[in-house]
Amino acid sequence: MSVAVRIPTVFRKLTSGEARVEVAPGTIGDLIGQLESRYPGFKQQVMGDDGSLHRFINVFVNDEDIRYSGKLDTETAEGDTVSLLPSVAGGAIVSTARSPNGETRSSS
Repeated sequence: MSVAVRIPTVFRKLTSGEARVEVAPGTIGDLIGQLESRYPGFKQQVMGDDGSLHRFINVFVNDEDIRYSGKLDTETAEGDTVSLLPSVAGGAIVSTARSPNGETRSSS
């Protein structure tokens, strides 16, 4: 058996469109290394030059956030599922209001 890694849409260009990739069990750091070997450039998309995960990448092993376990040293076992999820942020609520003179204006 192996570990299934779910690849988000934004990274599928690196994995030839694969949404799920099988790798050997190991630490999360090992798994990222395997993905880098198979798909050059993958590591720089999820890790910084200092060797830590980019702050906008969330990693889960069987729905458990690795930030609260061993981070990159979190172990995986056969049959586990690892999910890489880029954070989503931004946007604003825009409302449209009419001024007393009837003009339309937007605010955020």
